[in-house]
Amino acid sequence: MHYLKWLEPGMGVKRWLLLLVLGITGFSLGIAYILVSIYREQPFPEWVGPATLQFLDRPLRGLLFMTVFGACIGFALRGLGRSILSPFLREGETLVERLHEERLLRKGPKIVAIGGGTGLSTLLRGLKQHSANLTAIVTVADDGGSSGRLRRDLSVPPPGDFRQCIVALAEAEPQMTQLFQYRFVEGGDLKGHSFGNLFIAAMLGVTGGNFERAILETSRVLRVRGQILPSTLADLALKARFTDGTTVIGESQITHAGQPIERVMIEPRHVPAYPDAVLAIMQADLIVVGPGSLYTSVLPNLLVEDIAQALRLSPALKVYVCNVATEAGETDDFKVGDHVQVLARHVGSNPFDFVLANNNFAAAGGRPSVHPVPVNGEASGAHGCAVVQADVIDEANPLRHDPAKLAEALMAIYFERGNGQRQSARASTDADNISAAD
Repeated sequence: MHYLKWLEPGMGVKRWLLLLVLGITGFSLGIAYILVSIYREQPFPEWVGPATLQFLDRPLRGLLFMTVFGACIGFALRGLGRSILSPFLREGETLVERLHEERLLRKGPKIVAIGGGTGLSTLLRGLKQHSANLTAIVTVADDGGSSGRLRRDLSVPPPGDFRQCIVALAEAEPQMTQLFQYRFVEGGDLKGHSFGNLFIAAMLGVTGGNFERAILETSRVLRVRGQILPSTLADLALKARFTDGTTVIGESQITHAGQPIERVMIEPRHVPAYPDAVLAIMQADLIVVGPGSLYTSVLPNLLVEDIAQALRLSPALKVYVCNVATEAGETDDFKVGDHVQVLARHVGSNPFDFVLANNNFAAAGGRPSVHPVPVNGEASGAHGCAVVQADVIDEANPLRHDPAKLAEALMAIYFERGNGQRQSARASTDADNISAAD
């Protein structure tokens, strides 16, 4: 019976139930003393005796009263609780189930997810079922679409990736999250804008230009589980150098160039990290980088020097989630090892303990220019991290991660592989990490 969950350790209910029983008992005793005094001193009509069941023995009478009125108390508390908490319960969910879930989630590990775009929101959508202690660190290099227009017009950080994270972590009604994702298809200047982006921009004005506060207040509106932080508040641009020596500036321009990328950089190069993001990384139990566009979503965060340094120094278990498919214009023909090598070259050394890669290619397909990412033998060893393979694809879209599968695989790594294997995997390859970075 689900009612037994009330008695499980850590629910924080038993002590209050005991106090409630004690209070009701004492209050009832006080009433009983008054009634006994009246009963002994005042004359009563004849019908009072049968009405108060005086024809039964006192122990039986007391047991009957306790049963009937105890049931009344139980039903009253249940109804009162449901009436007060019904706005916070999902359809078909009981109060004890919700409370039990919340208690377990609050005890979950401190998880930091670093990235941007659709990949980060997919990851968060799955992880929020395993822990309430979530922090998303989001890139601010986006300069395309609705986000880019708002960034240029209002001189604000691009809100698009933040909006997607807010929707992914939201506990609000589905219609509210759909509203935030709604994109205007006509309307002159409104065309192409997402309502959520406009909402965040408006909240920025309400909060006096404080972007962190605007994200926090927007998160409260949608009852977000966890926190969403920028990697930096600096107004930076992403720059790419291609293998032919040419360069291009602007995140949205890099993939359109259609040339092999040698390196990406941020301008200005030395920007301060957002302090709370660094603190979250240092206090984390598990840090997950990716999935997402390697050069334009993942690396812009790690190119912020303080973020990269915190990632290297953090005692947390660190996992890189490799994309399940290549990206045209960014990672054409890449294997898992190529992703890790690019990360190590940009960050200075490979900071990851594990790489999570997909091993389900049965449903592979998609566009001719996009292919599943295979695991090659060079993915581990020289790069200082172990490769864990799992089925993490979305069956409906084999070129994307499934949020639930991805989260399950990451939690399995954390709980099953996060101790001895981590130390042994890294201790034997520290020297190789340095040489790989060179």
